[in-house]
Amino acid sequence: MRPKQQFADLGLFDAKVPRYTSYPTAPHFSNDIDAGFFESCLSEIPENSEVSLYVHVPFCRRLCWFCACRTQGTQTASPVAAYVEVLQSELALLKSRLPKGVSLSRLHWGGGTPTLLTADMITALSESIFELAPMAEGGEFSVEIDPNEIDETRMDALAAASMNRASIGVQDFDRGIQETIGRLQSYEVTKRAIDMIRDRGVESLNADILFGLPHQTPEKITESVQKLLSLSPDRVALYGYAHVPWMAKRQQLIPSDALPTPEERLALFETAAELFSWDGYDAIGIDHFALPTDGLAKAAQKGLLRRNFQGYTDDQADVLIGVGASSISKFPQGYAQNAPATAAYTKAVQSGAFSVSRGHEFSDEDRLNARLIEAVMCDFAVNAKEIVETFAISQDDLRDIFDAVNLKFDGLLNVSDEGLLVPTEVRPLTRLIARAFDAYDQSKARHSAAI
Repeated sequence: MRPKQQFADLGLFDAKVPRYTSYPTAPHFSNDIDAGFFESCLSEIPENSEVSLYVHVPFCRRLCWFCACRTQGTQTASPVAAYVEVLQSELALLKSRLPKGVSLSRLHWGGGTPTLLTADMITALSESIFELAPMAEGGEFSVEIDPNEIDETRMDALAAASMNRASIGVQDFDRGIQETIGRLQSYEVTKRAIDMIRDRGVESLNADILFGLPHQTPEKITESVQKLLSLSPDRVALYGYAHVPWMAKRQQLIPSDALPTPEERLALFETAAELFSWDGYDAIGIDHFALPTDGLAKAAQKGLLRRNFQGYTDDQADVLIGVGASSISKFPQGYAQNAPATAAYTKAVQSGAFSVSRGHEFSDEDRLNARLIEAVMCDFAVNAKEIVETFAISQDDLRDIFDAVNLKFDGLLNVSDEGLLVPTEVRPLTRLIARAFDAYDQSKARHSAAI
């Protein structure tokens, strides 16, 4: 393990760095992208191809203080029901534009809290989606499930709609930490939800857990991880809590003086990562763990791991279509984001138009840098042969780029004619290394901590 002082000198403990679930990152999207760009991209999807579909539900029964997602609270079903109707209208609009024979390699419902939908809403929404396009052979339909906001009836509706992967947010099982972050969710409630999932034959289970939370210690995270392991998830995301109160105002309720230091955050991550490793999970990328039988682990072993707005994925589709307020679509041509505000999104769709309000059209440089960043984030390595064969860059110019990046990191990287490699002991610096391939000005964008 490299000395922590060397990591500190290279900026690990004080830098603010993108998570690189997209490139360029969302702060660099412009208002020049509109519905016309989106429709043009739709028209260029090849017939009979596979695409991914993301559906955003921006409602929660309560707003957890730690969360920085774009959500809004509701205590009644009426705004949710109205929103589902708008989603159905957007899906109908998509159906009129989508080329023939398209199927879904992945379908994901996120939020917010998708399980805030009643059973009838779940059924109606899924029927509208499958009228748009059927699931492809081997496709995955995943849903983010709040254990506090699920019951037998809604779970039955999800199972009937062919959900075959579920995602559970855990964050931390410590009661004191839960109270501090505004998210009360007991182990018993979580286990009940997972039992309902398993009882319906849904064999694939994801779980999210956070490190870097207020009052979190190695002892507390050890207990939470061990409890999570007793529930046998197939895949785990070990995310670092991003304290961004300037962006997520509700985070101002979390006492900043109770947050662990950057050095303590690294220790928390290493503690949890060791536990997952000891229990037979493969480390995937910078913050995921998966059983060897899971699709994510198999993709990593084959060099097919990818990165998108949900984090790491084994989905190989070239197109991701986002439905709902603030959803982002990705095409080979660029990104297109729907209006973030629910009211603006609803107004556009009800007028018979897509609500795209911003995005980014890729340049050749964007495509090159995006692949370099994705390779570093997914594989901790860049294959020079792949890059030279795919992009308009010579072997010598690529080597010059690698040498320049390596120089920034005190020669800690392995650079050769074969490409660039991030050694295991240097991997805590991965997001910083990825940033070295980012051509955009980062000074005005306020990102989360590098660790």
